[in-house]
Amino acid sequence: MVKNLPPRTGQQYTIKHGDYEAVITELGATMRKVTYKGRNVIVPLGADDPVTCCHGQLLVPFPNRIEAGVYTFEGKTYELPIDEHDKNTAIHGYGYRSFWKLEALTEDSVTQSWRVPFLLGYPFDVVVTTTHQLTDDGLKITVEAYNNGDVDAPWALAIHPWLDNGFNGYGDEIDGHNAQCTLTVPARTHVTVDENLIPTGTEPVDGTKYDFREPRLLTEQPYDDAWTDVEHAADGTATATFHRPDGLTVHVGGDETITSFQVCTGTGFPAFKHPAGTAVEPQTAYANAFNTGKDLIAIKPGETSVTKLFIKAELD
Repeated sequence: MVKNLPPRTGQQYTIKHGDYEAVITELGATMRKVTYKGRNVIVPLGADDPVTCCHGQLLVPFPNRIEAGVYTFEGKTYELPIDEHDKNTAIHGYGYRSFWKLEALTEDSVTQSWRVPFLLGYPFDVVVTTTHQLTDDGLKITVEAYNNGDVDAPWALAIHPWLDNGFNGYGDEIDGHNAQCTLTVPARTHVTVDENLIPTGTEPVDGTKYDFREPRLLTEQPYDDAWTDVEHAADGTATATFHRPDGLTVHVGGDETITSFQVCTGTGFPAFKHPAGTAVEPQTAYANAFNTGKDLIAIKPGETSVTKLFIKAELD
């Protein structure tokens, strides 16, 4: 047996500021743990645990699904490996699978980078730099994608925090715990999907279980859905809010590049990989954007796409 190995998720970077503490891993620049005043803000993982359901991961160079793993960008067609065989899709990009290079580490921040390897299905030379920084105002996440190549690169991203519901439940009982939490998503439109969760169109949220413009209890699960036509505040930010019965409120969102939110309650997931909370994911584009072009970012050679995201907690 080989001894003194690092954890399965690689090096662990613990950062602290005020009432906040976070652990970011070398694998995928993943948020393994975020706490506020000692309470779990996201569902925590152990350093050697399998990262199921994209716990705390950064989804680049695309979030969610690409139908059949095939897309056409600027006249060329590319084929990606199928990750989700029951739905015949490529899902959540490749950044979470790789170990990221440490660029800088301070008491309250960590900066990591990843150069996309040469993938036949995504041959674009993109260098991604991510900074997680704790402040008085919570966790700030800055993602910069630089196109080091000589052709345009398709780009989209999301973060995938599973917001802890405060109950530490297991299996099917988690649905009942989530049902005691309220969610607000400032979006006017719900994305409809087919049986493979590939978008088929959109519909207004008015009068449906998808209207979260005001706080709404999560009593009508399941949810594994996207919302768009997001409302931004005067400062350009879009914020979803999750409130749980113990008085902890979590705000998740990002800057003007955030065009949608994905929410997943994990209803029906196998117990061993059902996180005790709800995923609330700010996205620059929702599923299948590499095919539809909807909200897709094309990074020109020598240019950088920047997205700023945040997670903030407060107690009643």
